Amino acid sequence: MCESTAYILKNGREELVLESVDVIENNNDGQVKLTSMFGEQKTIKARVKEFSLVDHKIILEST
Repeated sequence: MCESTAYILKNGREELVLESVDVIENNNDGQVKLTSMFGEQKTIKARVKEFSLVDHKIILEST
């Protein structure tokens, strides 16, 4: 499987946002929309800081 887990940086620590992420979309208004393989969606005001395919990890940073 190729899903990743998304985290957002808060005070230098990684906080879980969504697991089993399959789709990442950048919206024009500075938001990132995440969709899991189960259809769960979350949209947060952030940008992608790091994306590690090997570690299956997405790090987001608030904007």
